[in-house]
Amino acid sequence: IVGGIYSLRGATNYKATALISLGQPTSPGGALVPSYGTNPRAVSQIVSGASVQEQAANAADMRPSALRGHVSVGTVGSAGAGSTRTQPLISLTVTGSHPKNTAAAANNLAATVVERTTASYVTTKIQTFERTLQNVDSQLNSITEQLTVYNRALAAAKTKNLDPFQTLVIVGQQNNAETRQGNLIAQQETLQQQLVFAKQVEAARVVVKAAAVEASAHSKSSSLLIGALIGLILGAIVAIVAEPRFKRA
Repeated sequence: IVGGIYSLRGATNYKATALISLGQPTSPGGALVPSYGTNPRAVSQIVSGASVQEQAANAADMRPSALRGHVSVGTVGSAGAGSTRTQPLISLTVTGSHPKNTAAAANNLAATVVERTTASYVTTKIQTFERTLQNVDSQLNSITEQLTVYNRALAAAKTKNLDPFQTLVIVGQQNNAETRQGNLIAQQETLQQQLVFAKQVEAARVVVKAAAVEASAHSKSSSLLIGALIGLILGAIVAIVAEPRFKRA
């Protein structure tokens, strides 16, 4: 009976791990900017906070108590030295009995880590690049429309044999527009590279989202085997203890 009870108690546990890359802010000159968010220990302090765990639990439809003692943080790889220094990956793991809730809690915690460890300086830089890039894109669209008009005007000038001076004016305007277009394209490429660098390197980000996998110490089959073994052992003990009593009787 005891062995049977043990075999039935083997509930499946799950773990969900998210991988986070901590950002590394840089100055306009390329020098590293120190920040608490670049310290892996800061992640442990953030995810162990009661308010943060309560927020994650509510988002995952769990009780806050279900996360206490079930959140762990580790470092994947190590940082180098000098100019080769790199930020390590942070593994954030949540364990629980329900896979969907466990994964949701881990992803919510990871999102909070990204939000709180990304320096406000980097966030402002990204927003500035995005606004400037939108302005450049708008100017390029306008110039493209102007060039379309100039090309049509030149085609009309050739068919109608317009005055050469008027044709020369159109060609000059077209050349100016093409020069401006080339400068804007170069500026656009630079802004795109700066924006990608700020988002992928300077800002923290989730590299791999959490997905729940089984992490049970005992599977159903192993629990049955262990339960049967316990039953045999207890039965043998009972038989040994009871045997002298039967003989005396």
